Amino acid sequence: MAGIVVVFDFDRTIIDCDSDRWIIDQFDATKLFNELYSTMPWNSLVNRMVKEIQSQGRTIEEMADCLKQVPLHPQIITAIKSAHALGCDLRIVSDANVFYIETILKHHGLLDCFLEINTNPIFIDEQGRLTIHPYHDFTSSPHGCSLSCPPHMCKGKIIERIQDSFFSEGKKQFIYIGDGMGDYCPSLKLREGDYVMPRKNYPVWDLICSNKLLLKAEIHEWSNGDELEEKLLRLINTIIALDEEQSSSSSSSNSLPPICTHQPIIPQVPSS
Repeated sequence: MAGIVVVFDFDRTIIDCDSDRWIIDQFDATKLFNELYSTMPWNSLVNRMVKEIQSQGRTIEEMADCLKQVPLHPQIITAIKSAHALGCDLRIVSDANVFYIETILKHHGLLDCFLEINTNPIFIDEQGRLTIHPYHDFTSSPHGCSLSCPPHMCKGKIIERIQDSFFSEGKKQFIYIGDGMGDYCPSLKLREGDYVMPRKNYPVWDLICSNKLLLKAEIHEWSNGDELEEKLLRLINTIIALDEEQSSSSSSSNSLPPICTHQPIIPQVPSS
């Protein structure tokens, strides 16, 4: 393994739209969504819209077929497959849900590239009806973070858990890629030697630019799929090259000079 953990947001990062809104718009539920938008937390609102869509007779299979139409930039696909091939540990931290994410990734042949997907869970009942649950149960066990995090998910706490899981495995460098307000908290959890890749002119970029000194990680912004691929793979290859250079230097410094096995020559003192 390369010793690099790459964490992706999903909506407007891996895909160039919002998967929740994609389903709502494609199934003509936008009007009701707009009416309820200011009255409910986002996760609860999305679940309400999914129930509405299903109450009109639309099936989970139809929703899956709709999700397969979500466009992915070809260079995003290349970036993910290349990072995986280079031995990086790829993970997703997203405020979408596991059904949407897995359906899209599997359709594009990317699901097996990711070791872990952290997102809102789902439940499918015996009638095939989908329910979306919050990642953090904000009624019984709130996450307690108010830093631009929605009540049902603190991505910063997820990143801290991932970081803690690597303590016993030695040094790991993190690259975090995201676009939204919820990606600001995990960006602040990154350490010196890590990298954050905010999408330029999106909410997380604005928050980071408001005070870059709050971040310990090195900042590498991106704007589109081409730029994300180029910058991500350059970072990964740079980290790998530096690690190889340090390993080579360490091996050289640890090598001992050859042991002298011959007997020392003792000069003869002439007799007086």
